[in-house]
Amino acid sequence: MENSFDLVVIGAGPGGYVAAIRAAQLGMKVAVVEKSEKLGGTCLNVGCIPSKALLTSSEKYLEALKHLGTHGVRVGNVSLDLPAMMAHKDKVVKDNTAGIEFLFKKHKITWLKGKGRITGANEVTVGNDKVQTRKILIATGSDVMPLPGVGVDEKRIVSSTGALVFNEVPKHLVVIGGGVIGLELGSVWMRLGAQVTVVEFLDRVLPGMDGEISVTMKKILEKQGMKLKLSTKVTGAEARGEAVKLSLEAAAPSPEALAKGEGGNNETLEADRVLVSIGRRPYTEGLGLESVGVKLDSKGRIETDAHFQSSVAGIYAIGDVIAGPMLAHKAEDEGVVCAEIMAGQSGHINYDAIPNVVYTEPEVASVGKTEEELRSAGVEYKTGKFPFTANGRARALAATEGFVKILADARTGRVLGCHIVGHEAGTLIAELALGIEFGASAEDIARTCHAHPTLNEAVKEAALAVDNRPIHI
Repeated sequence: MENSFDLVVIGAGPGGYVAAIRAAQLGMKVAVVEKSEKLGGTCLNVGCIPSKALLTSSEKYLEALKHLGTHGVRVGNVSLDLPAMMAHKDKVVKDNTAGIEFLFKKHKITWLKGKGRITGANEVTVGNDKVQTRKILIATGSDVMPLPGVGVDEKRIVSSTGALVFNEVPKHLVVIGGGVIGLELGSVWMRLGAQVTVVEFLDRVLPGMDGEISVTMKKILEKQGMKLKLSTKVTGAEARGEAVKLSLEAAAPSPEALAKGEGGNNETLEADRVLVSIGRRPYTEGLGLESVGVKLDSKGRIETDAHFQSSVAGIYAIGDVIAGPMLAHKAEDEGVVCAEIMAGQSGHINYDAIPNVVYTEPEVASVGKTEEELRSAGVEYKTGKFPFTANGRARALAATEGFVKILADARTGRVLGCHIVGHEAGTLIAELALGIEFGASAEDIARTCHAHPTLNEAVKEAALAVDNRPIHI
């Protein structure tokens, strides 16, 4: 085994493997330490990729079951072949992880199989082998956040990993947590026939996103059949044979909830499957950080400077183990920039231009500031909004739920944020991310010719609406 490198990356998820590839492109001799059997980290193996495969497959199933008739397509008896659906998901994962192995070979990146531990500023130990390196990059990602009183056994009470491999559709799935992962996986199993109840401690789903988005998605999800218990805390869970009994109590309700008489007393809820999805925490245990003096913040994240360097010279960190949103594409961008900085180049990331997407149907996408953030900061802004009900392509697709909302500086017109609920919102948001990156104004977007008929025209119309001149409403 080779034992001397320019860069050793610990973790082969999106941040780690992308950083390794970019460093190799820049002429570095690179090794990646990965303890799992496959490359790709949580995202490719038990996160983004398999969940999106199931979201797509379940959406197609529901479309055939209920919605194709709208388009004049008549089908016979529609049935679910869950093993085939899971096999497709597994093949997608296998093909993606195999692709990373191919890229490692192409760029002559060494895969050090095993758990890595930093045993010096320029030394990483993998198993019983020590390797020397000029620089170390920590890209170990994150792990499931545990919930006190609710023990995950990956059978009846599962994490997001377990929710990807059910061998039958649950009769009643309770999802603890109304964030992105909970709503996505809840949507998968609801489409396939499960009764789904989401229990959320806060008084809204998708906390942290624009308030209007949260309100809109609550209405849409409830219309689809998802039950939402907001301002509710899960205090315990007990598996009894084929069932799980959950203990709930009212969280501190908002004044609005109190005015509506919401809040409720303590109660119990029974299900045959429970998904714990209350967030993720940085994975930094067992890396030897304390022994070499790498500082962590109060949330267990590695403290870094503007160049991703930790408190120890030569040791860097990116992705979920540092501050910022826990998003695969955020980690990828940080990996590229960090590698370029190591090679002596300049680089930066505009964190306001990093989009966030929820792959429900309709999708939710956002980039930049929310209305709440702008108001809190005292920024004067204008709003332009356009509904998909007025978009010709959306009508043709029978996908008219939602809207595009653009927030622009009141004086300059510069785009400060955009929030979309709608079909293919995750694709539509790219235009706004690019606009924010280049400092575009709403007028710039409004003056850009958009093909007709496309969903993207809703973005143009929202930009026009910033100055009260939309054409089609």
